[in-house]
Amino acid sequence: MIFRQLFDQTSGTYSYLLASRAGGEALIIDPVLEKVERYLQLVRELDLKLVKAVDTHLHADHITGLGALRDRAHCITVMGERSRVDVVSMRLADGEKLRIEGICLDVLYTPGHTDDSYSFLMQNRVFTGDTLLIRGTGRTDFQNGDARAQYESIFGRLLKLPEETLVYPAHDYKGDTVSTIGEEKRYNPRLQVKSVEEYVELMRGLTLPNPKMMDVAVPANMRIGLAQEELVRRGWSVTAEEATALAGRSGIALVDLREPDERKKHGSIPGSLSAPYPGLAENIRNGGVLHELAVATGKSLLFYCAFGERSAMAVQAAHDAGLADARHIQGGLDAWKKANGPIVRDPA
Repeated sequence: MIFRQLFDQTSGTYSYLLASRAGGEALIIDPVLEKVERYLQLVRELDLKLVKAVDTHLHADHITGLGALRDRAHCITVMGERSRVDVVSMRLADGEKLRIEGICLDVLYTPGHTDDSYSFLMQNRVFTGDTLLIRGTGRTDFQNGDARAQYESIFGRLLKLPEETLVYPAHDYKGDTVSTIGEEKRYNPRLQVKSVEEYVELMRGLTLPNPKMMDVAVPANMRIGLAQEELVRRGWSVTAEEATALAGRSGIALVDLREPDERKKHGSIPGSLSAPYPGLAENIRNGGVLHELAVATGKSLLFYCAFGERSAMAVQAAHDAGLADARHIQGGLDAWKKANGPIVRDPA
């Protein structure tokens, strides 16, 4: 496996690049905007394809690199379903899986530092965001933080993992890079409490200044959605209401860019073809499934995804590949459901 821990000294942020092999798919956790060029350089050097960029929560001390990586690498942006960010490509819930080729991470909802904090567990390591730090825990005094919720996230979930599980946090300010669950149980001073009440009192007694970038980072990080107005101007998009009238027509090929787990959980538009976004480049090139479908049958491609981001990127890529009769559904399946469009469930 390829694993890299990257550090932003200004904000004390750790970012993590993971892939199962050279030449394969990669994901990055908690990227920082100012380091995006470094991430992309490393991806090129390691011969990887960045397919997902993930934030553990809405950060207050730096501007996320999610939007810039999406725009530069055309990757899928991912956050937990409790996030209040305007638009990300994929929202995951507790108990679901975050997957790329050869790697699968369990999604753990671990609120407390913020109400949208998630951790990601992969075999012998856990990426804890700001919930559990090395010899510390994330503050709980802003962004709907809750010390009681954090106590349960830490004591009720994270500390129940095997003691040898490696702990990789989103921040460190002392130079530590990794710990274990066992170490934190024994040596983390904030975890040497006998009750939730004692923990709440401990966290209430912290007197910490607000992050220096908080007033800038939080508003910026809440608005990272891909601007789609240009697609509307070019006539490359349809509203969900317009799509309900187009669905089922013989000249329309509905293409679902979501992953199988998403189809299983949320259902799909009747008659749509499953073609997950990571395989888009192969599918729309000459000889690819979607290219041949459009050329051989004369059908118009109508892409959709969860919230419209993947489909917006797919439309641009399709037009770049010479498929001029391609559009997407604004707002994705989320908008389709709000327009009372029909949904079918996969039998799998």
